[in-house]
Amino acid sequence: MPLPVRAGAAPIVSVSAGALLSLAALTGLAAPPSDFSPAFASLLSSDLKFTSAELVDLSRGKVVKHNLSATAPGEVAAVGAVRISANRQAFVESYRDIARFKQAPDVLQIGRFSSPPALDDLGPLTVGRDDADLRDCKVGDCDVRLPADAIARFQRDVDWSAPDANARAAELYKRLLFEGVRGYVTGEHRMTEYDDDKKPVRPVEDFAGVLKNSPYIGRLVPELPRYLEAFPAAHLQAAEDFLYWSKEKFGIAPFISVTHVTMTRDAAGNDVLTSKDVYSSRYFDASLTVTVASDAMGAPGNFYLVYVNRSRANALKGVFAGLRRSIVERRAKGALDENLKRIKQRLETR
Repeated sequence: MPLPVRAGAAPIVSVSAGALLSLAALTGLAAPPSDFSPAFASLLSSDLKFTSAELVDLSRGKVVKHNLSATAPGEVAAVGAVRISANRQAFVESYRDIARFKQAPDVLQIGRFSSPPALDDLGPLTVGRDDADLRDCKVGDCDVRLPADAIARFQRDVDWSAPDANARAAELYKRLLFEGVRGYVTGEHRMTEYDDDKKPVRPVEDFAGVLKNSPYIGRLVPELPRYLEAFPAAHLQAAEDFLYWSKEKFGIAPFISVTHVTMTRDAAGNDVLTSKDVYSSRYFDASLTVTVASDAMGAPGNFYLVYVNRSRANALKGVFAGLRRSIVERRAKGALDENLKRIKQRLETR
């Protein structure tokens, strides 16, 4: 998630191993590693603005991370990377088991949707008053993000005088969530507007903005941006897709989300994984994560992992936006550090 690159952090202007070594000699810094593939070196230095000093730390097994510049109100982005002494394929296989992969104190519940999605996939999800207070939910004033037609159903379909009203509302919320997932997968419809507040949120438009501000995705896999934006109408050869739901801690109350994962490779053979926010009950209007795994050249059984997230949140606009942004950016960098360290430890000790 974003902020301008640190003051004084001059970007590397060349991506070849020889040029990196020459730059290090001129600046008096320790030589950056020479085991980056050319495509991966370009991604790190040109697109993601890692400095030569950060690349040295990365080669030594340290987690490196920084914020990326924001180009729109309410947008934040951060990037982190780490070197892992394990087989790259082990990472990819562990990612497919997303419920286990994302195990962390802030992840309260999680589950992968079947293909095609089924309502029963949401069976383990619990929806309490802290997750979604639906009793007074109405258009322009609802506790969770939903379109107007879905919000209206909580007053039309739930008898709030009944003893089991909260349970019925929770089941309705899960059904609406499932209907949204099914519509997204089939292309029949998607949630294009959230009407829970006075000012509507249009997540599709926000995602288009996030994607536009992530040009490195198209440089990695030229067909991938169109695929993410037009799914399921667009086609991406050899792509593997799945969706999962989760309930996670963030801010005052937990949020429930649905994420679309696409797993593919770039022309150099590096694994490229994207995670696209399909729905978030709170906080985020749109979010896109890109994870790239690239073998360390000349060092079998070692690979580099880089993770970049760009998100938009309506709460980061307007009065006190600067304060909120600084808090979110600190949390984003802290979460990056923790997640990358956790992945490194799990893979190196399995």
